[in-house]
Amino acid sequence: MWGSENTVGKNVTLITAKAEILGDIRISEALQIEGAVKGNILADPDSSAEVTIGVKGIVEGEIRAPHVVINGEVKGDVYSSDHITLNKNALVTGDVHYVMMEMVMGAKVNGKLLHVPSEKGKKPKKDPLVKTEPSILSALETK
Repeated sequence: MWGSENTVGKNVTLITAKAEILGDIRISEALQIEGAVKGNILADPDSSAEVTIGVKGIVEGEIRAPHVVINGEVKGDVYSSDHITLNKNALVTGDVHYVMMEMVMGAKVNGKLLHVPSEKGKKPKKDPLVKTEPSILSALETK
């Protein structure tokens, strides 16, 4: 992974094998977990953020990121707004919400696999709670 073309230009945050993080983590680029995280991992779905869980890595909490690669263990739901890869040593105890998924033989999911439609390229939905005032033209047309 290190030095490959896929990581050039990305700032990678590494949680080493002997590290344990307690609390939520917010990311905007790349996160590599080789140790333990007890908390949620959150990224903006419109970013290019990528979360990678190493073979001995473990996350106890939700993961919400566009790109997720799991080689280790996740105890919690996973939400991928773009692409998720579950490699042969992956173990997910929770639901996996995905747009595109790659699952290698040997990966295990103790939960539901839920496909969600892609939000990319869609216009933002109009908030039904926000009322718009009628235009002056429509007020004049009724008279």
